[in-house]
Amino acid sequence: MTLKGISRVVLVTAIVIGTPALAQEAPGGTAGDAVANGDIVVTAQRVTSLASKTPIALSAIDGDALRNSGITNPTRLDDQVPSLSIVRNNGLQITIRGVSSSDNTEKGDPSAAFLLDGVYLARPQAQEVSFYDIARVEVLRGPQGTLYGRNTTAGLINVITNRPSDHFEAAGNIGYGNYNSLQADAMINLPVSDLLSLRFAGAYDGRDSYLIQNVGTPHKIDPFKRNWSGRGQALFKFSPDLTLLIRADYNSMRGNGFGQVLGKNYYAPLAAGQPGYTNRLYVGEGMSSEQLRQINFATVGDMAGRGSTWGVDGELNWAFSGLAVTYLGSYREFRQYTDTTGFQGISYRSLATGLYKQVSQELRVATDGSGPIKAQAGGYYFREDSHNALELFNLLPAYPYYAFLQGPTKSETIGVFGQATWNLTDSLHLTGGVRWSHDKKSRIGGSYMQKTLNFNPATDVFSPNNAETSSEKVTWRVGVDYDLDNRTLLYASVATGYKGGGFNGGCLATAPNCPNPRTRTYLFYAPETLTAYEVGLKTRFADNKVRLNASAFYYDYDNLQVSSIINDNGAPRQFTTNAARARVKGVELETTITPSPRNRVDASFTWLDAEYASYFPLGVGNAPDFKGRPLDRAPRVVATAGYSYTLPLANGGSLMASVRSRLSSEYFMTAQAVGAQYRQPGYTRTDLTLRYQAPGDKYYVQGFWRNLENKVVATNISLSSGTLLVTPSDPMTYGVQAGFRF
Repeated sequence: MTLKGISRVVLVTAIVIGTPALAQEAPGGTAGDAVANGDIVVTAQRVTSLASKTPIALSAIDGDALRNSGITNPTRLDDQVPSLSIVRNNGLQITIRGVSSSDNTEKGDPSAAFLLDGVYLARPQAQEVSFYDIARVEVLRGPQGTLYGRNTTAGLINVITNRPSDHFEAAGNIGYGNYNSLQADAMINLPVSDLLSLRFAGAYDGRDSYLIQNVGTPHKIDPFKRNWSGRGQALFKFSPDLTLLIRADYNSMRGNGFGQVLGKNYYAPLAAGQPGYTNRLYVGEGMSSEQLRQINFATVGDMAGRGSTWGVDGELNWAFSGLAVTYLGSYREFRQYTDTTGFQGISYRSLATGLYKQVSQELRVATDGSGPIKAQAGGYYFREDSHNALELFNLLPAYPYYAFLQGPTKSETIGVFGQATWNLTDSLHLTGGVRWSHDKKSRIGGSYMQKTLNFNPATDVFSPNNAETSSEKVTWRVGVDYDLDNRTLLYASVATGYKGGGFNGGCLATAPNCPNPRTRTYLFYAPETLTAYEVGLKTRFADNKVRLNASAFYYDYDNLQVSSIINDNGAPRQFTTNAARARVKGVELETTITPSPRNRVDASFTWLDAEYASYFPLGVGNAPDFKGRPLDRAPRVVATAGYSYTLPLANGGSLMASVRSRLSSEYFMTAQAVGAQYRQPGYTRTDLTLRYQAPGDKYYVQGFWRNLENKVVATNISLSSGTLLVTPSDPMTYGVQAGFRF
């Protein structure tokens, strides 16, 4: 650590010691987190608060609402959350308010953090977990660089599971739909004694592919996924002030996961030698869902994929003398294996393997929330080690065997943070927070281009991929909020975010045995930083029948990290660089109207203006210039509207019918390697649900119909050996669900 870094730690520590610390974090989630008047308890600021009284832009959805809406995994969250997009891109790519990252390799980091019970999951490939036995999901929009820190320039998603409770519970759900979709989960809660409660839950999530193989001899593209998950928890209550929660989970992921079609389904080719803005080249309009989902190339083999992820964590909460201490430690592993034989009619084999190990430790100290000043402080440590291999057989004519072997790749983060809220009056509150972060990354590895499986230095080429980089940053947040009355909250804030820099494949001229030297500009990219200005309103009126949240924001983005797949010596490789600057501004509105117990209306509206202020994807001075062009997956307008009607029945049960529609204006996706943007025109998507709830909520039966329009859109693009590939969205799906609880 540098002298400068040490001085910052001393400064932060002084602030922390000199300030009383914040109320204790709520101990996870329970099925009873929803409270009166339709509000919900959240821990978005690491303290217990009502969503309506939390002065940040957030969306919280409880477990029952997730199930009723048919949201069974993270990819459907954008139906409910403003300014959010989640697509599959070899794992989940999360975009919030136009801020995103597509580098899902071992050296990359997402811009939006994904957490499970407060534990950061570093690998996007391990984030598509089934939503089973969930208390709630919290989505925080905007940089969270003070309390959460690690790479949260866009925001974060925190999936919070139900904790063991002190009474017996059991529940189960099962659903079946088209494309051989089958989902099932079950839970049992056992209060063993006053000291110990246990909770166990498990789930299955499977379906066939949405794609249509229309060329050549059919090969196996099913199943798309066959995933099994399990979770066990033990809660020890040593006293009312001392608890220990131990969690363990395991997820087995099977299926080919193949989800791409040829780009010609959607886009006309670029003119020769004229890469550029392609907003006039979309050709998919008017084509049917089936046509857009046709693979359109002859596969000559099958794809096999499997993976697993497991973890264990412990959460200790201890309250004493007006203070509360929370410790959260975890260890997780993720294994990945993909074997592809044949692609686009070429007889070759691609074998990718990976092993990722991560450990995180967090300690927080807080006061009980009494007094005019509330604060919290803590420290955080994260480390990930990984070994990866990509082997290509018979793809490169001159070198039938190509291997990209990396390991170990190491990523380490240290953070110290503190945040305090001063109640100037009963209604006026001032908040300030600061965090010092230090990130370090390193990798040892290389690429092998060989005539045979055995390396021959006379005919074969080895290029090292050894690199190391580090960065540090102080991020901060200042905010003020005012309770206009007990139903209306006004707030304003300025917050900063930071994501560490990194490196690409290759080596410098100074490296030994470097056959293809790279410049430092090519090999390394800088940290990205973000300053966000935001004002907001949260209110309810008409006897709490109307709730309204509104926010307006402006982002000043420096060194935005952008990634793409490039052709490097005939083989695909992830390449990341810095776009100089970007600007994001927008407005978000959310409302819920319940004129009577039978009727409920909800709606949202987002206006977003996210564009590059300066960026040359093919190098500074080389056309095209992306100044003024939109960031990826940042539609200017998104609006949602939903209506549900509940009919009470004479037997004490009820019938509920609901309809929800989402409208999105056009958005763009960039292929940096060729300096081109691809347009997805605007679209609508509508869902229907019909539900019978038995008396006492003992069981339910539900029918669902998603995407009535059967509208399939382009969610992701990539280039493979110069060929454009598109990932289509989900087509129309329908099915039935049933469940019980006692």
